[in-house]
Amino acid sequence: QVQLQESGPGRVKFSQTLSLTCTVTGTSITIKDYYWSWIRQSPGKGLEWIGAITNNDGAYYSPSLKNRASISISGDTSKNQFSLELSSVTPNDTAVYFCARIRFFSFSAGPDYWGQGTQVTVSS
Repeated sequence: QVQLQESGPGRVKFSQTLSLTCTVTGTSITIKDYYWSWIRQSPGKGLEWIGAITNNDGAYYSPSLKNRASISISGDTSKNQFSLELSSVTPNDTAVYFCARIRFFSFSAGPDYWGQGTQVTVSS
């Protein structure tokens, strides 16, 4: 059974770095044709795809965040984990953060597996 679990601090100070890790069990992140994704939902807003790594051709980022120089998604195959780093955070980065798996050729269908989500609050 595929499972994803987010971990990381629930509170980050303004202008600091948000770091989250997703631990995957039941499958390997080295398998091709999946986007291992980070998605967030801010208060009162819809879901926002942040970006993903793939074993096909590296990392992808949302066009709305791509120009933000402080974003990085990477994988650790030895631990079967992938991580998100978002630096210079502002209160606008307060959200529930999810890790999820999306099939490479069914991106518009959304994730087939989700983590439970973790609340991250940016405080001043």
